[in-house]
Amino acid sequence: MNAIDKPPVETDISLGRLLATIDSVRDLPLVFSYDGRPVRPGYHVTEVKAGEFAALDCGANPEAWSEIFVQLWDIDEDQRIHMPAGKFAAIIRKVSEHVQLGGSAKLTFEVSDGLRPMQLFCAALPIIREDAVYVELAPRAASCKPRDRWLAENNQKASACCGPTIETGACCP
Repeated sequence: MNAIDKPPVETDISLGRLLATIDSVRDLPLVFSYDGRPVRPGYHVTEVKAGEFAALDCGANPEAWSEIFVQLWDIDEDQRIHMPAGKFAAIIRKVSEHVQLGGSAKLTFEVSDGLRPMQLFCAALPIIREDAVYVELAPRAASCKPRDRWLAENNQKASACCGPTIETGACCP
């Protein structure tokens, strides 16, 4: 199967989407992976930060969003196994309920092995297998929100077009 044949992977999921997916498999180990490898079984959730943000983007447009940051310390410790999905969900819910953060909150992972600098990641939709729940973390890239909105709008217009007509070369009505 080549890359073009693969089904699309949902990336940059929200907090609510992650929790809803792992709720049905609370006893399975939760295995995050990044840089092509899984986190080690002794990983810790060392910090969870949540907040409401207000900003201006590069086009001077006001932006506002909720975000939760989950810090993972990728270490191997005391012959531990990967954390159960239910334990992870309980940690995250405790914070999100304390600060009254909704399920639509943006989800960002901060990951370090204690040696390399912390890196920012977004999460793909969890994959549930009989042995564990797997969550692929991808580097969080910078983006230009005005450009992203413009691309989304133009892609939406393009997909609504049934194709150019022979007479005018424009989209059909």
